[in-house]
Order: sequence, then structure tokens, then C-alpha cells
Amino acid sequence: MTRGRPVLSSIRQNIVEILFFMKQGYGYEIHKVYMELFPKATQRVIYYHLKKGTALEEFDIKKIKKEQGNYSWGGEAEKIYYCLGKQAEPKILKEVKKYFESKAASSKNPSLQKTRASSKKLSQ
Repeated sequence: MTRGRPVLSSIRQNIVEILFFMKQGYGYEIHKVYMELFPKATQRVIYYHLKKGTALEEFDIKKIKKEQGNYSWGGEAEKIYYCLGKQAEPKILKEVKKYFESKAASSKNPSLQKTRASSKKLSQ
């Protein structure tokens, strides 16, 4: 019997599912998708699991990109893009697959995007 905390995490597994369909993404982008699909999680916990998953080789760092802009913390933001690592085992959850299929369909049909945006404003 092993001692200590188990290595498995439902949050990290959900991030694996998201990255399987996204192919690559940075922390905030992954967090936005996570919030639409799963129970609420803070940005901090998402970043923690991205870092932990990188150490466990579930995620790899694809690139680090510095972007210029007018941010509240300064003129530059560093975006670390992640992709799936060799230890990742996506289960291909139906709800994640459906989410990305609907995103792809709405990006092909711009009128559908306008309809969704206006219905979202009405619901708020």
C-alpha cells in the first residue's frame, strides 16, 4: 500500500479532456472553457494543476509567448501554452466533445454566433 496523497485529480483530468480537443492553450483560455463545462474552479487551481501536470508529464509546455498590451499590471503578459504530454490519458468525455463540436459549428456559421450572443445578453 502506497502512502501519501493520490496522484489522480479530477480537475487535472478535466484539463486533459479540454486540451485533447484544443490541442494547445494557455492558462486563462483553458480556465474559460473549464468554467463553461465543469463545476467552478478558481484560476489559481487551474494554474496549479497545469504546473503539477507538467511535472507529472501529463502536459508539456509548447511555447512561451510574451504579448505587449495595456494590462493593469504593466505593458507585457507572458502566456505559457500547454499541450498534452506523454502521460496524459484522455477519456474523451461526451460533454467536452459536444462543446467543441458546437464551437466549431458556430464558427462556421456566423449568424448562429450572433443569435447566441443576443440570447446571452437577454438572459443576463
